[in-house]
Amino acid sequence: MIDTFATAVIDTAWHPLANGCPPDWASGWGQDRYGVFVEFTLLEVTQRLRWIPPGRFLMGSPENEPGRWGDEGPRHPVVVSQGFWLFDMPCTQALWQAVMGENPSQFKSPTRPVEQVSWDQVQDFLKQINAQIPGLNLTLPSEAQWEYACRAGTETAIYPGDLAILGESNAPALDSIAWYGGNSGVDFDLPNGYDSSGWPEKQYPHKRAGTRPVGLKWANPWGLYDMLGNIWEWTQDPWHEDYRGAPTDGSVWEDSDSGALRAIRGGSWRDSARRMRAAYRLRLSPGPRDVSLGFRCARPPV
Repeated sequence: MIDTFATAVIDTAWHPLANGCPPDWASGWGQDRYGVFVEFTLLEVTQRLRWIPPGRFLMGSPENEPGRWGDEGPRHPVVVSQGFWLFDMPCTQALWQAVMGENPSQFKSPTRPVEQVSWDQVQDFLKQINAQIPGLNLTLPSEAQWEYACRAGTETAIYPGDLAILGESNAPALDSIAWYGGNSGVDFDLPNGYDSSGWPEKQYPHKRAGTRPVGLKWANPWGLYDMLGNIWEWTQDPWHEDYRGAPTDGSVWEDSDSGALRAIRGGSWRDSARRMRAAYRLRLSPGPRDVSLGFRCARPPV
């Protein structure tokens, strides 16, 4: 799909492929209008990772942002001193199946995001895929890395600009970039969609809803699809009630309690417009699975 939001200038003066030597695990690589990318292939499933350049950003939301919650502050500067790689889309059911040999998703389709996967299960997925492809070294992104990548150099509520919320599930600015409660049921194509007939203040009328194939909406300026909407995404971080004491280098905010709640990001197909903001965050125990919850992987620069 052609979009109008790929306007950010990406500095590719240096990146891990600058010397023209892709890593041994790569099945493809290159550069386009979004920047640098690299791909790997497993059992005929190819996944693209985008290069997220180093930089600075303001994490969290300003106090006057419509729909803001208190746990989105205090807004604070973060310096991401090292670039990193990030899946350009949420992990698909096809890739999960290739790695794990099964598919736990309710809305089954190879091109839809895998869902009903717990944080603990994702850790097992990471171990298995890294063992199957030596040198790949995938992780979950930190909460700061996730927001930095979602914003892609912007400071507004969503990467195209400000978000005017006209109703609980009615924000027209989301229509081109996100599947959310206002549009996720329009022409829904699976027989087991959730009953959405009673959802209030929808942007469009619809009766059954669920996840959608990845990559159908416009990408953000760094070539990342579905950062907002479609499914929630696990991060590596334990949950904290606000950002007081948060690291300012983009790293995972470590916690000694291995059973701690985990931060999830991005909103989903059944969420309100208020949750479709780059700064919105939610907490969840690492064990539960949900039809609106998946993930995307990150990789260090080396």
